[in-house]
Amino acid sequence: MKRRTGRRLSVALIGSALALLAAAPAVAGPPATTASDASITVGRLVLEPTERGYRGSLPITVTNEGDTTTYFTVRITEPVRGTIADLVPSNACTYGYTADLRRIFDCGVPGPNLVPGEQRSFQMTFQVLTTPRSYPMVAEGGLVTVTPSGQPVADQSSFTTLFRSTSGSLRKPRPYVQDTRADAGLTTPGQVTLTRQADGSFLGRMPVTVRYGGDAGHDRLMIEAVTLPAGMRFQGTDPQDMPSFPTWVEVPGGQFMPGEVRSFDILFDVPAGTPLGPIGTATVLLSTHWAYGAVADVDPADNTVSFTVTTVEAS
Repeated sequence: MKRRTGRRLSVALIGSALALLAAAPAVAGPPATTASDASITVGRLVLEPTERGYRGSLPITVTNEGDTTTYFTVRITEPVRGTIADLVPSNACTYGYTADLRRIFDCGVPGPNLVPGEQRSFQMTFQVLTTPRSYPMVAEGGLVTVTPSGQPVADQSSFTTLFRSTSGSLRKPRPYVQDTRADAGLTTPGQVTLTRQADGSFLGRMPVTVRYGGDAGHDRLMIEAVTLPAGMRFQGTDPQDMPSFPTWVEVPGGQFMPGEVRSFDILFDVPAGTPLGPIGTATVLLSTHWAYGAVADVDPADNTVSFTVTTVEAS
């Protein structure tokens, strides 16, 4: 556990840290009426192997060393992309990204404002969706800072992330290196049939299978239209857990584990007045997303599929 230093960061270092968070404004709180100070103590983050990657909690303690009751913000930088699982139990959180696209969360310290001399402890939960290994691993780069309301950053503490081996060992850990490119693939039947509905429109569903290899950080996978026959739209997925749009849907189920395979249906429709029979060919693209855009894929060839579309009368 880090020894409390209580030292102030230099103005130059504060400016550098804030530059990384241009996309994430600091959490606002009640203004401090007098100068205030704080210290932060951070424990060790040990991730335990589970049935779905690794999971563990980071203990954090904030101390109000000032002379006034004050609102405090903690800023947590995750060690690798997509590792922060559960936010500090507070409704006041925003986030941005570092230059290498790790997330940085600003969260208000839970509970009421801290009185002078008060300490408050809480935990941040982390999860890494990678296959548990038979050997321990380590990742550097985690950082926590504390800021009194209306004041500069008061204290900081880096933390090391340890991944326990499947046999329980933490000795002689190897560096954990997260994939930087996705390895996703999409398969579909070669055709979809849309059946006339009571209002004259046509509706159909097509089973699809998405697989995900590797452990590149991501927050969602999307299937979007490259080309569709005239009037054809995405109606959603079955099951569905996120909103869909006429030209794209989100793969249900959230983030993937390496090697995970997920099957579901995509729903399509075309309007009344569409002729019966073959109406053209559709092409769709599977893409992996993180932060500000798509993640490059190791094999783009299996991300795009085409299929014919046919309309029929209801039987």
